[in-house]
Amino acid sequence: MQQRLALFDLDGTLVDRQAAYNNVVTELCRAHGLGLPAEQWLLGQLAERANISDFAQFRVAFDLSEPPETLWHEYVDRMAAAITCRPEVLEGLAELRAADWTIGIASNGASDIQRAKLAATGIADLVDGVAVSGDLDVRKPGRELFAYAAALCGLNLTDGGWMIGDNPAADIGGGHLAGLHTIWLRGRPWPHLLPAAHHTVDDVTDAITILLNERR
Repeated sequence: MQQRLALFDLDGTLVDRQAAYNNVVTELCRAHGLGLPAEQWLLGQLAERANISDFAQFRVAFDLSEPPETLWHEYVDRMAAAITCRPEVLEGLAELRAADWTIGIASNGASDIQRAKLAATGIADLVDGVAVSGDLDVRKPGRELFAYAAALCGLNLTDGGWMIGDNPAADIGGGHLAGLHTIWLRGRPWPHLLPAAHHTVDDVTDAITILLNERR
């Protein structure tokens, strides 16, 4: 039987980055004796993504003695400890694998923090390949990241597959460009003229159910 590929976004799709990062930023600032101005600055800086360069700026802006690498690794460790994946999502991924789906992760972000989240939540044990933009210096919606994710899973984009994510342009637009069927987790504003996803759902577990019922 031909293998079926399902690529998942990570943040905002399989895990709730927003809730974890709000708490982590507060804790990190308090641990360094910093107040609300520093917290608000860091929340704004890390709103979409985080990498070590953000902490180089943070160190200078708030006159911290710790090197950027130390601050970054503290943030990574705190995020890994705070992030969770709901049991029903983990169960759904396990069901997909049992139903002969090949599962990959296609995520924008720094490699170390994304992989730390995957390991901490248990998602890493349920997927066949992990492609992070930090590995290639190519971000979604670039087709290269989807191709890399498929290759790490032992498959090729020419064989088709699905992309599931919450970001209209990066996940759905990128998935279309990669020749994949798409499932969008609604929430963000939908860009004008962007082609519609093949399915729209409110929760990633609904997307998993669609895949489990897929017969192609």
